[in-house]
Amino acid sequence: MSAPAGRLVLATRNAHKVEELRRILAGAGLEFELLSLDAFPDAPEVAETGATFAENALLKAHAIAAHTGLPAIADDSGLAVDALNGMPGVLSARWAGPGHDDRANLELLLSQVSDVPEERRGAQFVCAAVLARPDGAERVVEGVLSGSVTTAPRGSNGFGYDPVFVPEGESRTTAELTAAEKDAISHRGIAFRALAAELPRLLAA
Repeated sequence: MSAPAGRLVLATRNAHKVEELRRILAGAGLEFELLSLDAFPDAPEVAETGATFAENALLKAHAIAAHTGLPAIADDSGLAVDALNGMPGVLSARWAGPGHDDRANLELLLSQVSDVPEERRGAQFVCAAVLARPDGAERVVEGVLSGSVTTAPRGSNGFGYDPVFVPEGESRTTAELTAAEKDAISHRGIAFRALAAELPRLLAA
């Protein structure tokens, strides 16, 4: 079973993420039409019950590919903090509990590492990016950006944990970088550029 050529669904309703993924994929030279879930208001809400980023991304991509009949791209991303044994990890978006926003997640994280010295504030942004076709074929790639957690938020250009994460070799947080600077080094940028390079082959199969 082959899906209609030239159209891909981004399996997210997060407007910030849709904008970022469109920017990254366009920068990779792709000519596919990218649809968000706004084009499919009856698409299911997929519970992120996986134990890993890859498992969650696969759940979302396969569900949306099956629902729309189009190839679906999904990711699951988060922050893994060394001093918290890799948490928030797959719970990053829900770290402060149901109904809480990015600010609440940031405040909780900073309070949990408030006594951790600078040399032990290492962390990684991790992204698993997935393409799933309606026929069940799939491809998973991962991207990692290493760095450290700040003591207070800085910057307003990003979202999620961007204001408290400083990439290795940088003095600025990812929320202080321009969109182009962030895309060039980010975990999502790494993962989605790798996936984009394979899309023509994956979608022609």
